[in-house]
Amino acid sequence: MWPFWLMFLVPAFGVLVPRRLPAAQASVMWWVVGLLFALMIGLRHEVGGDWFNYLPHFQHAATMSFTEAAGMGDPGHYVLNRLVAGLGGSIYTVNLIYGAVLMIGTVVFCRRQPNPWLALLAAVPYMLIVVGMGYTRQSVALGLALLGLVALREQRVRAFVLCVAVGALFHKSAVLLLPIAVLASSRNRWLTCAMVLLSTALLYYLLLADSAEAMWTNYVEADMQSSGGAIRVAMNAVPAALLIVFRKRLVPEPGERRLWLWIAVFAMLCLPLVGIASTAVDRVALYLIPLQLYVFSRLPRLATTIRARTAVVVGILGYYAAVQFVWLNFATHAPYWVPYQFMPLT
Repeated sequence: MWPFWLMFLVPAFGVLVPRRLPAAQASVMWWVVGLLFALMIGLRHEVGGDWFNYLPHFQHAATMSFTEAAGMGDPGHYVLNRLVAGLGGSIYTVNLIYGAVLMIGTVVFCRRQPNPWLALLAAVPYMLIVVGMGYTRQSVALGLALLGLVALREQRVRAFVLCVAVGALFHKSAVLLLPIAVLASSRNRWLTCAMVLLSTALLYYLLLADSAEAMWTNYVEADMQSSGGAIRVAMNAVPAALLIVFRKRLVPEPGERRLWLWIAVFAMLCLPLVGIASTAVDRVALYLIPLQLYVFSRLPRLATTIRARTAVVVGILGYYAAVQFVWLNFATHAPYWVPYQFMPLT
């Protein structure tokens, strides 16, 4: 499992041995790291809980016409698989594209944070290793959601809606992010509300209408239990509580604070709901993972001395190291990830 720890040690080194590099060199370093992680996510071999589910997807899509692929549930996923198959690619090509989308969103988002390497470190144990290598379609939607959140922070609502809409083509659950734009909007609230409601209705009609009843039956009425779902929801609730309590110190800018406070509220609401429909809430909570990156990269702001700031950083590093260690060694589905296999070396 050492490749997973390599992924953890890269941002840990950036956190513990900070170096001020010229902007051009820093940008190159970040994209090199993003490329390395995308290759590890995309060129994995028989790694991840959904590996043997997505291989038949690719094989089935290869026999479809583009019209048939576009008519499937999550059409973006099937159209992309059909396109890759038609160009002579493989499941590794598809996974590499998905890994690249996730890492582009991750790098862009992390670089907007006050402690970028700390944000990336918080992303590794669960968002990149578990989601990136196990929730393939949702990892694409999450990568686009990260880009959308950066856009929403800059009051580019249309860009946020576009990112979510494209993400929803790969996993329908991404549409649940759209109300955030209304709640967080600080100007042109009525125009924003109208645009988001129209977009939500359109996406619901195009993507969710035919499958909403099945999703409710499978996720809620059947009371599907997502292994470890309560723990993952709790991992979002910790930074949510910190943000709510220390909101002015962590996020001085009122408009940005409004956005992330609403995300924190949603994360807290997941706690009581996870006992009712753990799988449904667990899937929704995946889109709230950016809250961990956002809050923990700002947590050192609460310290008033260099020694205290160092202690906070080391504490965050230790927390996520423990998360990764426990998951890799004791999680129910960890055997689907361990040992890590890299396709070019198999």
